[in-house]
Amino acid sequence: MHNIVKFFFEAGQLQRVHRSGWWLIGIKNPETVSDHVYRTCIVAYVLAKLEKVDENKVLKMSLMHDIHETRLNDLHKVGHKYIDFRSAEDLAFKDQIKLLPDNISKEISKLFEENGKDKTKEGVVVRDADLLDNALSAKEYLHMGYKDAQNWLDNIKKALKTESAKKLFEIIVKSNPNEWWYDLKKAER
Repeated sequence: MHNIVKFFFEAGQLQRVHRSGWWLIGIKNPETVSDHVYRTCIVAYVLAKLEKVDENKVLKMSLMHDIHETRLNDLHKVGHKYIDFRSAEDLAFKDQIKLLPDNISKEISKLFEENGKDKTKEGVVVRDADLLDNALSAKEYLHMGYKDAQNWLDNIKKALKTESAKKLFEIIVKSNPNEWWYDLKKAER
């Protein structure tokens, strides 16, 4: 049980790991990996429903998709050019889960292996959800005046696989990130 608690504390580290890609365009305090994982899970759940795949599997996969960043931090794509980050992710992840009971580590390991590999519909949905969260963040930063966030949107558009994600993406790029609250705010006398 002590090792499980250690794993929980380690997962909490994601609250302090900031997403480094946004530093490239001058965002000093971007969202954390924990923030990213949370919204990715929400997007993944909805996307799983739209694509009619196993939402429970998708949610579990989404929860763990960046857990390795507790040990590696978040490395933006420019850094990926110089480092075999995929191998480092795999090694860090395997070290992390070996502290967990076998039944838990085996399930998490299988989900991690499946994620983003385009081998299953659920893996594709999780990857698209991850990308859509990045698109939402890029649109928010673009709206705040960070013009180079457009680069994220241009790249994400090319990477999406599911029809639902492609449709959602088109709505994201045309939307105002603040419009969700416009009708909720009322002036009072």
